[in-house]
Amino acid sequence: MSFNIDNFIMGLPKTELHLHLEGSLEPAQMFEFAKRNNVEIPYKTIDEVKQAYEFTQLQDFLNIYYTGMNVLLKEQDFFDLTAAYLNRVATDNTKHVEVFFDPQGHTNRGIAFETAVTGIHNALTQVGSELGISFKLIICFLRHLDEASAINTLKDAIKFKHLIDGVGLDSSELGHPPSKFVNVFKMARDEGFKLVAHAGEEGPVEYIYEALDLLNIDRIDHGNSCMNDPKLVARIAKEKIALTVCPLSNTKLCVVDDMKNHPLKKMLDAGIVATINSDDPAYFGGYMNDNYSAVANALNLSKADLVQLAKNGFTGSFLSPEEINKHLIAIDQYAENYAN
Repeated sequence: MSFNIDNFIMGLPKTELHLHLEGSLEPAQMFEFAKRNNVEIPYKTIDEVKQAYEFTQLQDFLNIYYTGMNVLLKEQDFFDLTAAYLNRVATDNTKHVEVFFDPQGHTNRGIAFETAVTGIHNALTQVGSELGISFKLIICFLRHLDEASAINTLKDAIKFKHLIDGVGLDSSELGHPPSKFVNVFKMARDEGFKLVAHAGEEGPVEYIYEALDLLNIDRIDHGNSCMNDPKLVARIAKEKIALTVCPLSNTKLCVVDDMKNHPLKKMLDAGIVATINSDDPAYFGGYMNDNYSAVANALNLSKADLVQLAKNGFTGSFLSPEEINKHLIAIDQYAENYAN
């Protein structure tokens, strides 16, 4: 390459469209929150937590993910968690974030919906403003629970519609197809929420079709398995349906066996609006620049590829056309002025 790829990535303006706030809980934070809230956790040291982060499949990760949630009890906890994430991604020159959180993971523990959403939104507003990071907030339904629980969660969300921009679908994918949640997604659409859903990570290509045709989603989270269906690839490209791809997550959870075999470059070449995201960075070994660098070096991505990925992040976002255009101009200016 004729330029330093990692240096170029550092200054590239970015957006993150696939981030689980609970998945940004660093080991040190887990101990901090556990101590101040007097919550027992099954680890004695930070190193023990880090060792527990070695998993081979999605369910292994989810088990510790839900354990970590237990230390989040008060509005200040949610504020501090979100603030720490924002401060971290600001160092990666991230300009806009569209973050997820899992209300059922908290309300099922007796934590009020209001406690979580208020703490998170206050941090996004206050700290985001200080750092120059805009945001959208998306609640996700836990797909291993039933649709009735999701509907109750949506009813809570409607009370705080002024704070929430969209709804999504996450957690264990296998055995829990999007079709399980048709009614709640229609209700959410009728309420004016944007719709996203995890599909095609560990699940089959049929789950992506269901998310598109039955849930009528605006954006696909992950979507890797679409590459097994040329007809679906063509459709996603034609309809400009963004995919929120998470490279380090994919390798950590063995969705992709080696970063050199990651489908991201093939997605770009097919005209798909593929984006780079960190998913659960505390668990999967990296934030935005880490993900960009890992996949760029493994796949020998060009400067033009990186510019396209950064632009895709904004065009795939829920920002207004005017806001998107402002960021696209900034990316072009950065690329043009960057000294090789």
